[in-house]
Amino acid sequence: MNEQGREKLRGRFQKEIAKSAVEYAASIPFDWRLYRQDIAGSIAHAKMLAKQGIITDEEAKLINNGLISIQEEIEQGKFQFKIELEDIHMNVEARLFEKIGSVAGKLHTARSRNDQMALDLRFYVKEAILGTVNKLKELQRALLSLAESNKSIVMPGYTHLQQAQPVLLAHHLLAYFEMFQRDIERFQDCFKRTDVMPLGSGALSGVAYPLDRDFVAQELGFSCISTNSLDAVSDRDFIAEYEAAAALTAMHLSRLAEEMVLWSSTEFGFIEIDDAYTTGSSIMPQKKNPDIAELARGKTGRIYGNLIGMLTIMKALPLTYSRDLQEDKEGLFDTIDTLQSTLGVFAEMVLSITVNAKRIGKVVAKDYILATDLADYLVKKGMPFREAHSSVSKLVRYAIEQGKSLHKLGLSEYQKLSPLFAEDVYAITPESSIASKNIIGGTAPEQVKAALKRAKKILEGKS
Repeated sequence: MNEQGREKLRGRFQKEIAKSAVEYAASIPFDWRLYRQDIAGSIAHAKMLAKQGIITDEEAKLINNGLISIQEEIEQGKFQFKIELEDIHMNVEARLFEKIGSVAGKLHTARSRNDQMALDLRFYVKEAILGTVNKLKELQRALLSLAESNKSIVMPGYTHLQQAQPVLLAHHLLAYFEMFQRDIERFQDCFKRTDVMPLGSGALSGVAYPLDRDFVAQELGFSCISTNSLDAVSDRDFIAEYEAAAALTAMHLSRLAEEMVLWSSTEFGFIEIDDAYTTGSSIMPQKKNPDIAELARGKTGRIYGNLIGMLTIMKALPLTYSRDLQEDKEGLFDTIDTLQSTLGVFAEMVLSITVNAKRIGKVVAKDYILATDLADYLVKKGMPFREAHSSVSKLVRYAIEQGKSLHKLGLSEYQKLSPLFAEDVYAITPESSIASKNIIGGTAPEQVKAALKRAKKILEGKS
């Protein structure tokens, strides 16, 4: 837009806007990244205006060629973004005026910055969803690879961070596969509600031109068009929904991060994370810190914060557009960047992990992790479960007092607590415990093998 055009926007005002107000209100420092979506939307809009006879084919061609050259300038780093032009729309339009003259003024026919921004954001979030889903699948592949490489390793399962029952390590890792699959499905569901083309809603009430909105939607790859102009320009549910799905994903990542931190510690020693994803200490030479996992755990907070920020912006906001909505972008961009970078580095880090099977085996063998199996043993011999639970609880207390593991107790010591114990009690092992959980969703090798096969099919798109 030229100087004359900018003056028209302030035609009713007697004073120029203060420099401090310009700088405070400008969104170009962050919304410049919508340039591809903005230009694509403008090209489709110009084509439609020509199709409908609102502008000529020659004018549309001139506008489109100018827009393409502007995109090239931006991508080559030659474009000068100007803060006094406020946003990405006005910066692109001003440059178009410089390139093709007054014809540029026809591009904004039957369009407002309100529906233009709604379009840009929906276009951007659609792409972000596809990128996020791809990153989630990469992490699932990494988890599946680690699970398959260590599918016979028995580890302690935990409740309250206390050893509870034996499970296969692969079973544990596949639990995260399931979490991330739910995340994928949430993002895919969010995509359906984001995939709505709002252009044609104007500032708030629609436009007084015979537009072909379906044509624009088809040009831009949207599956449907908005059906209420007031809602279309003020709706940011799709942003809140993306951020909500991102918050759940970040929570799942933080759980996995915490286990990596714990498992890689000296006290656990279950895994070693590759040097490429750890750091040292500035003072303690022996340290190998799981900083990447810790950062992911910490970045969950900022993703949560962006969601709460978006919901707060929308709280009690009357229809239709208010400048508050300018605040929807920075949190969104930060969430997308933070989540996608975390997913990417996590996939790499998971593939770098070395599992210490010997250490895990020692931990499984020395604790009282088979207590539940002993209770089940007594139940199968006719004892009510509550009585069996009490008997084994006393047995564990006795073993602790004697400083022995359960498998080190003699048969006579077992039989002091119940005559139902016989020589076959020594057949109870971590492996037999796991094999007994042969039920759909259980940790038995047969079930885990089926789960690994199912996970592969999911990643191949066959499930």
